Amino acid sequence: MALIDLTPLETRIQRAFARGEPAGTAVRAGTVRAAVLRALLLSAPDTEGGIPALVLDGVTVTGRLDLAFAEIPYLVRLTNCEFTHAPDLRGTRLRQLDLRGSRLPGLTATGLRVEGDLLLAGCHVTGPLRLGRAHVEGDISAPRLVAHGAVVLEAAQVACALDLEDARLHNPGSTALDAPGLSLGTLLNAGGLVAEGRVRLTGTRAGGWISFIEAQLHNPGGVALGLSSCEARQLTFRDARPIEGAVKLHDSTFKAIEADPAVWPGTVRLEGLAYQALTPRLPAARRLPLLERDEDGFVRHGYEQLARVYRDTGEDGEARTVLLAGHRRHRRSQSWPGRLWGYLQDVTVGYGFRPARAVAWLVALLLLGTVTYGLNPPAPLEPGKGPEFNAFVYAADLLLPVVDFGQEKAFAPTGPWQWPAFFLTAVGWVFATTVAAGAARSLQRQ
Repeated sequence: MALIDLTPLETRIQRAFARGEPAGTAVRAGTVRAAVLRALLLSAPDTEGGIPALVLDGVTVTGRLDLAFAEIPYLVRLTNCEFTHAPDLRGTRLRQLDLRGSRLPGLTATGLRVEGDLLLAGCHVTGPLRLGRAHVEGDISAPRLVAHGAVVLEAAQVACALDLEDARLHNPGSTALDAPGLSLGTLLNAGGLVAEGRVRLTGTRAGGWISFIEAQLHNPGGVALGLSSCEARQLTFRDARPIEGAVKLHDSTFKAIEADPAVWPGTVRLEGLAYQALTPRLPAARRLPLLERDEDGFVRHGYEQLARVYRDTGEDGEARTVLLAGHRRHRRSQSWPGRLWGYLQDVTVGYGFRPARAVAWLVALLLLGTVTYGLNPPAPLEPGKGPEFNAFVYAADLLLPVVDFGQEKAFAPTGPWQWPAFFLTAVGWVFATTVAAGAARSLQRQ
């Protein structure tokens, strides 16, 4: 389009652009053709001593603003504007792009390059917002963004932060935020985010936090939050609503995770999740139900990781509780011989995590044997020879297979009193074996 075909409003915009000034309040509620804006941005204007900039507020842009693969060395500020067609900014290079408060039927900006900030605060987008492989050397600032359609940031690189505070992303039954491979220099602020549809952040790298403070994530029947293979200093869900839909956290690494157990949904995936601290500080009994809900079933790493965190904070008792729960969970996945052996270890020594239980069993069995044979002493095998009978020592001789006090060899019960001796001997071997297994497990933990 030749710039000689301009309307009076477009002429004022042309003059203001050359001087790098706002076009003035007279343009509010006016209409400008996208082709005119394109021609201005691709021209070499007479600067009239100023630095060119396109600064409009409150206008309606008709037609498609097509700047695909263009290099725009000027500030572009189109705030509170109404676009009739989705702008095409594929591969475009810009100094700064400011669309705050604007209404768009979509935005195609795959491969966009912005030397400063990309400002989308308060925008209302009724179609897909595509920023895949975008490079932004400042922030992507999109607080209060309203999007009806997917917000795509696949493999985008943002030197500073992505701000989605109080954003509303609506794409139920599909993906609301699609950002696999997103790279952030500082943080992802999704505080107060309301997302209807999947939030996919697979492979995200953030130099600081990933924050879902007071967020509401809804995708019932599907994955509500995909954070697998992510890295960040902290992941926080402080005061967030319970997540509706599955959560994937496998193979991710965070220095700290802040989340009340009530925030987690009924289905999670945690294999390979690594962290150094958990807040708020809670007893193991409050954390363990999450591990039970892992869709992979029993995942040993999850229990070992949680126990390690408790041990690092000096809570050895809570660490033992976690590991014991892990063995009990594993037992349910075994065949019946393994389950039986597991029950024996659990009842006798708590898989080695409850050593006091072993002492209690030993004392109870010794008392049983002492009373039984104190009231019904066995006959000596060789009368007049051997040691004098002692019911307590005889019970200990039966019960402890690695100890020989000489009583078991010198006396032999007869009739029905043989059965208590058989019982104590058998229980002694089972007890010794389970104690040995528990001791070996304890040494391995050391």
